[in-house]
Amino acid sequence: MDQGARPLPDLEFIHDSGLNLYVYPEIADYDEARPLGPAWHRLDSSVRETDEEFTLPPESAERPEGSALIYFSPGSLGSADVGLMRRIIASLARTPHRCIVSKGPLHDEIELPPTMWGAEFLPQTRILPLVDLVITHGGNNTTTESLHFGKPMIVLPLFWDQYDNAQRVAELGYGVRLDPYRFTDAQLHGALAELLGDTRLRHRLAEASATIRARDGLRAAPDLIERHGHERQAT
Repeated sequence: MDQGARPLPDLEFIHDSGLNLYVYPEIADYDEARPLGPAWHRLDSSVRETDEEFTLPPESAERPEGSALIYFSPGSLGSADVGLMRRIIASLARTPHRCIVSKGPLHDEIELPPTMWGAEFLPQTRILPLVDLVITHGGNNTTTESLHFGKPMIVLPLFWDQYDNAQRVAELGYGVRLDPYRFTDAQLHGALAELLGDTRLRHRLAEASATIRARDGLRAAPDLIERHGHERQAT
């Protein structure tokens, strides 16, 4: 309240006046189904620029013909489920593809086959431009960043907003939604073949990526905040 925001009534959590920013690409947004008021401003993406430089390790850079490069990141909570990590890694090992794996907090308990490379922490925004496909839990950051860089997704949702993102990605045709605990090899391998072989989808995602990046949400946000501040001062 010291900064000029009025208190919220009980059981209300978001002001619907002033300036509200949210991050979600327009191509996946729900504007037509549920338009928001004039106080709301969408940022198509907000991709951080602080990640360290990244060079592909030899295990990932040198790939046989027909092998794609996949980025697998189940989020910090998902990667802490060692049984789940081992199950997904084992299934991916039965494909010809190379994988970069975000191993998370229990990285010492997760062994990778020769076709994969990974670490506890990875500079995700440096890696995404280099890969052909993303396997994700469907968290908001990875979902929006994958669309920012035009990458198809296999989404394995675990909880909360991840179910919504997984469903939205699937229904718009930007990826495939699978049950992380019940998918079969045939389902995962079939999804990989479908998405990697879809030339039309690659073109759609490349066009979407160009639009998202041109809107430059990272710099649009401070401009909106500054403009709102000037408008408040003027009143």
